[in-house]
Amino acid sequence: MRLAASVLVLGLLVAPTWADWDPGDGHKMHFPQMPDPNGWDVNMTYQPDVEPFRILADDWMCSETGPVTDIHFWGSWEDDFVGIIEWIDVGIWSDIPDPDPLNPETYSMPGTQLWAHTFHIGEFCIRDWGQGEQGWYDPWLQTWNHPDHTGIVQVNIDIPRDIAFPQEEGTIYWLSLSVRMAGRTGGQFGWKTSQDHWNDDATWGVIEPTGQLVWNELLEPQAPPPCRVPAESLDMAFVITPEPRPLILLAAGVLIFLRRR
Repeated sequence: MRLAASVLVLGLLVAPTWADWDPGDGHKMHFPQMPDPNGWDVNMTYQPDVEPFRILADDWMCSETGPVTDIHFWGSWEDDFVGIIEWIDVGIWSDIPDPDPLNPETYSMPGTQLWAHTFHIGEFCIRDWGQGEQGWYDPWLQTWNHPDHTGIVQVNIDIPRDIAFPQEEGTIYWLSLSVRMAGRTGGQFGWKTSQDHWNDDATWGVIEPTGQLVWNELLEPQAPPPCRVPAESLDMAFVITPEPRPLILLAAGVLIFLRRR
């Protein structure tokens, strides 16, 4: 009996954990930026040999020093046409603060890339999250459609500790994301905007002919004149969470119980 329990404990310790995230679960950032069920999905799809290259980024403040082992974000498929995500490019960047917060023409943006990794099929999981009347927005092409789709999904990435980025409490970082579809067919995927705003707007990146990556402030798409109104700020839906602990704690408790028997 004791041997069987020990084997169970070992399995708990070494088994991979695909951790979804639900409201009320822990986080290690300023606060979770929850998805806006009636907001926008901003195109983040990389298509081989097709310009432009798409990359989005949003900032967060670390609230707990330690490795970034769990990233969760929300998105949707254009026109609810579901494709297959082949990989997700994830980057973490330093922060360039807004040089003049009182000037609406200036904004903060990612600085130096501190960490990057590509996660392939099998290294992330996607689950259905909910429904809502949402819009589709491509700032590179300045095209949008609202309403466009209804489905919402949550994408969960568990990062092995040996390659995880070590964040420090009180520091502002930027998370960048881009996805690539499997093959040349299937839908395009967008990162969902958030109903929760923090600090400055998200950004979208353009690679100049020189190869330099230039960041632009992400604002809500606008109608043409004379209907144009001041553009609203957009933030992205994501949460950085503590590494999963429940299974480890459970295993430790079982081991203590066994030693006392």
